[in-house]
Amino acid sequence: MGESRQYKFSWDLLGDLSIGRPNLGNTTRVEVYRLMQYTFRDILEATYGTEETDRIFYDAGYMAGTEFFKHYLHKINNIKDLIKELQSLFNELGIGILRIEKLDMDKGEIVLTVSEDLDCSGLPENGIEICIYDEGFISGLLEAFTGKAFKVKEIDCWCTGDRTCRFKANVEH
Repeated sequence: MGESRQYKFSWDLLGDLSIGRPNLGNTTRVEVYRLMQYTFRDILEATYGTEETDRIFYDAGYMAGTEFFKHYLHKINNIKDLIKELQSLFNELGIGILRIEKLDMDKGEIVLTVSEDLDCSGLPENGIEICIYDEGFISGLLEAFTGKAFKVKEIDCWCTGDRTCRFKANVEH
């Protein structure tokens, strides 16, 4: 018999914000989001090491991307509509400004950018691409849409001196 999980993901965990936050609503500041993300990362890295922490962040992003697709985008069935709706949602939800630089679905290759990225825009340069959660998120979105597994890698990041985060996605063979 499997171990019971207290916090198995469901959209119910996000709650009803109209009841729970009638005055403050559904917004908060980026600093609060980053405070939570980077304190989690610090504790995980101190406990499990960088490589395992990166795997956990990628996997969490993957789950989030899959669930995001199911919740917001499940009725979309062509790539142009998907991109248009993702651009709108990324903007509306404050995730970032999404642009597609290369799209070749026949080869399973996509290059996209996210400017004003929620996770890193404005952070100090440290020479490291840090948007590993985003890599997983994009991978989960693309697999949920196409049914094919994608490996996503950040190739440019605010923290490496670029002013946009650039991701390369390839279908895994």
